[in-house]
Amino acid sequence: MASKAAACIFCKIVKGEIPCFKLFESDKALAFLDINPLSRGHALVIPKHHGEKLTDIPDDHLTELLPIAKKIALASGANDFNILQNNGRIAHQEVDHVHVHMIPKPNTYEGMGISWPQKTSDMDELKALAEEIKSKM
Repeated sequence: MASKAAACIFCKIVKGEIPCFKLFESDKALAFLDINPLSRGHALVIPKHHGEKLTDIPDDHLTELLPIAKKIALASGANDFNILQNNGRIAHQEVDHVHVHMIPKPNTYEGMGISWPQKTSDMDELKALAEEIKSKM
């Protein structure tokens, strides 16, 4: 894990080895503007603790991420916005360090576009799945 963290672009930003347009910093989190934004004000909020996926980060290093994203959304003046957190390549994660996007949606053309291929559910199957998941928590 240490070698992955050493090579991680976000860890380098946390250490000050790569500059960023910092919006907020605490002992456990850092927020900065995305350099390839989907819209004006697109920001990233990251835990300083390195982990590739949400499940790799200790809970106490996750507690600030959404409150910071909320503060950035309010400060940016975004009325409509997406909060996004991807885990793994097929889930569209590009940087192997947990990060939360705050993406303003100022109009139908800028910001994030989403496809939502919902399916019809069998209620008995959903009930069984809920019980399976609850039994493992």
